[in-house]
Amino acid sequence: MLIPSTRRYRLTAAVALGAAVVSVLGAAPPASARPGRHTISGSKPRWIGQARQAGTPAAASTIHFGLLLAMRDRAGAEATLAKLSDPDSADYGKWLSTAQFRTRHAPAAADVKAVTSWLSGQGFTLRDTLGGGLYVEASGTTAQIDKTFGTTVRDYTYQGKTVHANSTDLSLPEGTPAAVTGLIKGVVGIDQGTLLKTPGDTLPPPGAGFRAATPCSSYYGEKTATDLPAAPDGKKAPYVVCGYEPKQYQSAYGVTGQLRRGLDGRGVTVAVTDAYASPTILRDAQTYSRKHGLPALRPHQFRQITPAADGYSNTGPDECDAAGWYGEETLDVEAVHAMAPGATIVYVAGSDCVTGLDEAWAETIDNHVADIITNSWGNATDDVDLLGEDVVEFYQQFSLEAALTGITVDFSSGDSGDETSGGTDLPAKTVDFPADLPFVTGVGGTSVGIDRTGKRVWEHGWQSAYQTLTDGAWGEPAYVSGGGGGTSVLFAQPFYQRGRVPASISKYFGDKPARAVPDISMPGDPNTGFRVGQTQQFPEGTHYDEYRIGGTSLASPLLAGMQAIASQKAHHALGFVNPLYYAELGTAALTDITAPARPLYQARANYVNSVDASQGRAYILQQVDVQTSTIHSTPGYDAETGVGTPGEKFFSAVPFRR
Repeated sequence: MLIPSTRRYRLTAAVALGAAVVSVLGAAPPASARPGRHTISGSKPRWIGQARQAGTPAAASTIHFGLLLAMRDRAGAEATLAKLSDPDSADYGKWLSTAQFRTRHAPAAADVKAVTSWLSGQGFTLRDTLGGGLYVEASGTTAQIDKTFGTTVRDYTYQGKTVHANSTDLSLPEGTPAAVTGLIKGVVGIDQGTLLKTPGDTLPPPGAGFRAATPCSSYYGEKTATDLPAAPDGKKAPYVVCGYEPKQYQSAYGVTGQLRRGLDGRGVTVAVTDAYASPTILRDAQTYSRKHGLPALRPHQFRQITPAADGYSNTGPDECDAAGWYGEETLDVEAVHAMAPGATIVYVAGSDCVTGLDEAWAETIDNHVADIITNSWGNATDDVDLLGEDVVEFYQQFSLEAALTGITVDFSSGDSGDETSGGTDLPAKTVDFPADLPFVTGVGGTSVGIDRTGKRVWEHGWQSAYQTLTDGAWGEPAYVSGGGGGTSVLFAQPFYQRGRVPASISKYFGDKPARAVPDISMPGDPNTGFRVGQTQQFPEGTHYDEYRIGGTSLASPLLAGMQAIASQKAHHALGFVNPLYYAELGTAALTDITAPARPLYQARANYVNSVDASQGRAYILQQVDVQTSTIHSTPGYDAETGVGTPGEKFFSAVPFRR
């Protein structure tokens, strides 16, 4: 069941661009220099011209921020990655160790020391320095920031939220050492325009219990909606599933055979990053495993890296909505365990969904917490004017570090197609960020029918239109949701997409080929979604229960579990796996996803009160992979499902290493 949407589609902002960011549309003009100070060009948020001033934060209020430092030999790092990730190269898979990366590409220790000493000298508190030295975390009062960075931090109301940001370009004081001015690539966190990142799926209302309504099917086609009007094709539609269970997804995507061979992901660590942390996650996952025939998620197999109990911020429903993230963590952890029951799972919690989540993600990479990182969250645009150039550079540098050091990074591609309809209605087509980073895997979504034997009887791109039952008849169809995809306006076409992505996609915004998303897909349609178990608040009390959920937030952890098994089978970390996916395009390792030959419909019941039938049911009719969407499934690569979904030979595609 598609759970009533609480997702807030945000247009985000931040600060200064690194030279390595490839802007298909061109870079912003430099800011004018300020006499006696070193200006961080382009660091004034572009979005504040559209916002309303709402005062200034108290001078003594604390702001967490970080300085992004320049990577050494960026071009050399990218050239090395192209060689190490080429399946035909003799050096394939010979990823750098963390120590090697730091020696070759992280800032020199003396330079990092110069930056931290300067920060301390300005009166700021040093919170942490990531091991590689690419990012220095600090905090200070609003008054300190205004003085040091030569600005005035103000509150702004924008996109329905009140956030703080610097009102002018940031600059460094006269006399700042050249080693410092030359190293700083951007400042993350003073501009709070990135509020809010949100989970990449549709979650239950925070704190409120939710159940999938009956009637529903235990497998595709089990029950037909004989009590409802026929679909437009003249046939009675089948009822949607109550939520596929782990063994159904295992069977449909070839995991069952691997489990029989003892390949369950053991020896591989998968990290899940989200904001906040569910207080019942381990107990819920253990209950879920027991109820669905999975091996128990043992305490030694699961750990959490979280802030101190008093370390969370922006927790309210009008801010990051902490309780809403609990369902995200539950989905991610249970989906990974469903596909790779032997893998170790590490949950890494951001202190909030703003800078805290950015830093948690980067620390997971810099500390090499895991071999695979799944991230089911993001921003609903890659417009640099709204994202902010320093945030783009932050994610570029750390995703490049991950790829070079053998870490696979997956990001959900979003749940609103091209973001121009279905509740977002942005003025132009856009893809989600960070899913379009060149060095991560953007994971799209499909709709799938799994029969009583566990076989995929159909699979198409996830783009849904709904018709509501009103006065005994189906109403007019309206697009509602679908896997994110399309063409980036930020990044040029990466080497692994050359010759694989049609020019109609890569050149959608101009003559120069650009990065296309997604790379690969897994089930995302909530109507063919996953059954998860979570402690929730119901009218009768707080207890464990289960519901159906989807979104590309499901697709990413499902893929991560399959990657863990592939890694175990190959005896090495997959690392940056995108070139392999594109090399396997058109082979049995991938299932090419195309549009339905004729319209395909499913009926769904919803409880009016979300928990039971006491206040009645409402009914909708879903059309699967509706072709009125602007992104479609076509033979070969397409902007709806990428290279397709894992196929029969997926687990054998990764070269074995003894």
